[in-house]
Amino acid sequence: MAISKEAQSVYDLAQFPLKPRSCNLLSDLRIQTRKKIEPSVESVLAEYSVSITEKKISGVNCTCINPEKILITTPILYGFGGGFVSGSAYEDLTIAVPISKALGASVIIPNYSLSPEFKWPRALNETYEVYKSVCVKPFMMMGESAGGNLVLALLQKAHKDELKFPLSVALISPWVDLSNNGTSLHDNDGIDPMLSKQHVDFAALNYSSEETFSNPLVSPINGEYNDSFPPIFISTGEKDLLLSQSLELKKILNQANIDVHLKVWEGMWHVFEWLPDLPESKDSLDLISKFFERVWALNKNDRKY
Repeated sequence: MAISKEAQSVYDLAQFPLKPRSCNLLSDLRIQTRKKIEPSVESVLAEYSVSITEKKISGVNCTCINPEKILITTPILYGFGGGFVSGSAYEDLTIAVPISKALGASVIIPNYSLSPEFKWPRALNETYEVYKSVCVKPFMMMGESAGGNLVLALLQKAHKDELKFPLSVALISPWVDLSNNGTSLHDNDGIDPMLSKQHVDFAALNYSSEETFSNPLVSPINGEYNDSFPPIFISTGEKDLLLSQSLELKKILNQANIDVHLKVWEGMWHVFEWLPDLPESKDSLDLISKFFERVWALNKNDRKY
């Protein structure tokens, strides 16, 4: 099936090999990434009726999205992407706002600290403080790329501490193995217009040290999973640099008897959902919204909380 003309234009404009990342260029990367996505964020905010507020939850600065009308009283705790070295809640509004509007649910995005200024486990610990506050009532979780890593790492910590799990989880192109294993990290290097092997190798070594890469709280692909974990939806693309990690994660979750759903989008790349003008982005976020709605409907009378 052919990709949309909007998606094809992304490939046409991509300049391979992608510009390498380094510490001395990191500040510029952060500035340019925000500058690139800012028009899309402002367009999404103009299109959807949501309010954006900033508040502290357990001492952590969070961006909170509230739709005009609350239809689902179960909020979504969201992890933004950027390889732990860039990104912000603001830059992920292109994903979080449409999800909030479609579901009629609030979204909470912790603005965790970035590396290498604040290395692991700083970001994990900050988001865990928010998790502990949110999980006293029913909630859901969502994360993209590094944010997907955080979501699964938080579940590992919550399981150990016997805290409540979310009702459901959605992961977009999750980065779950910082040792960066998998055939797609070689096969799709140079054809993914958003991410390269050099990018994730750089990010991994700036987030943590190589000695920790096997730690489940750094690489949650190595975590312990069982059938007490909530249903999980995974979205990835055929040309996603991290496709292999999503495929391996699904295999592990299946073996643990977890209800897991995987969607591989033909011809698409790493977190294509970030670009809101793509028809494929709208279709993917609609599919994720329907997943959340379906699981919520099955659990809305749950009295365990």
